Amino acid sequence: MKKLRFLIVLFVLTFSSSYSQTYFKFNAPTTLVGVPQIGIETSLGQKWTYQADVLGSYWESINGAPFKTLMVFSEVRYHFNEKYKGLYVGGHIGGALFEIQKWDYINTDKYQKGEALFFGATIGYQFQISDKWMIDMFVGGGNQQAHYKGRYLSTGKPYEFSSYNKSGEWLPYRGGIMFSYKL
Repeated sequence: MKKLRFLIVLFVLTFSSSYSQTYFKFNAPTTLVGVPQIGIETSLGQKWTYQADVLGSYWESINGAPFKTLMVFSEVRYHFNEKYKGLYVGGHIGGALFEIQKWDYINTDKYQKGEALFFGATIGYQFQISDKWMIDMFVGGGNQQAHYKGRYLSTGKPYEFSSYNKSGEWLPYRGGIMFSYKL
């Protein structure tokens, strides 16, 4: 939770000099299921914007296993019409720390703890609903590379004693409806 607060303060301080072109955002669907995502999007030029966002899940237990993750993304976006209106595409890089039970380990005494790196693209559509409010609908994905160790739920001790496991996949891993407020 301290990391999330630090990132929020960092975002606000970083973009405070350009309030008139900056939006504070939150992802409504993920927040409703207890996995909040917040971000800041600011202008870089006539058709370019930059977004930084963070998503966090701090669930101690889902089905007896942890569901904790902290994901941070940095993205540059190109808007086909004008910024903050209409269709856009973006390229992003991100990182994550996680402590979760992979889908194929459900109903076992095992979970995974590690970190991941993401490289990918986003496509989205933004529209204004008032002078201060905008909606940003988006999906994104790409390549993720994870590095993790397996652990026992009952003891927290590793069940693998060799080097870290590695996994890399092409996945959809971003999406939602961001309600955005102009600062």
